[in-house]
Parts: sequence; C-alpha cells; structure tokens
Amino acid sequence: MKLDLAQYREMAAFAQFASDLDASTKNLLDRGARLTELLKQPVYHPLPVEEEVVSIFAGVKGFLDKIALNDIKEFEQQSLETLRTKYPQYLNQIKEQKIISEELEVKLKEFYKSFTADFISKNEKAA
Repeated sequence: MKLDLAQYREMAAFAQFASDLDASTKNLLDRGARLTELLKQPVYHPLPVEEEVVSIFAGVKGFLDKIALNDIKEFEQQSLETLRTKYPQYLNQIKEQKIISEELEVKLKEFYKSFTADFISKNEKAA
C-alpha cells in the first residue's frame, strides 16, 4: 500500500501538468485517491487494527476501483458492519494471528467480490 500511495502522489504531481493521461496512469490515480479516502478516520475514533486491515485489503486488492470516491466511506462502514455481524471469525482470526492466511485471503476475496457487486447494484437502483 505504501508503494501504491507513493506512486499515486508522484503521478498526481505529474498529472497536474499533463493534459492527456493513459489508462494505466488514470487507474493509478483513481486507486490512490480511493486508498487515501479509505485511510481517513474520525479524530479520537480509530478503527480496531483488524478492521483497518480488511479495509486496506479491499482497497489494495481493487475492490474499491468501481466505487465512486464519495461512496468509499459508506462502502467501508457497510462492509465492516457486515463482517462484524456475519463473519466475525474473519476479524477474530486477523486479531489473533496478526496475518491474513492464504485460506482467509480466499474467503475475504469472495466476501468482497459479492459485497462489492451488491453495493454497486443497490447504489445504481437508488440513483
């Protein structure tokens, strides 16, 4: 994630002077903006580490790429609430083991794939 954000900042500075950006540069800038939005937390109300980990996982693995920038916080809140209520074992495993195992990574990818599709579908219907 550190590398992604460093590339984002470098490209954002470069993009100020460029009028025509290629698709990969645009994608890099879009993902960096989403990751930056994801990292914002209310003052004195930080997320538990395991929740930060799954949120960052969603961003780095590209599950936020199709989410509008102004919907990132809502996506994060709803996905964390769903994890807390339906899949607390995922968060507990991260809390206890301090890693995302290969098995848990597969489960998180399945969760976020389904959750992202549902979130986008609901937002399209509401619009």
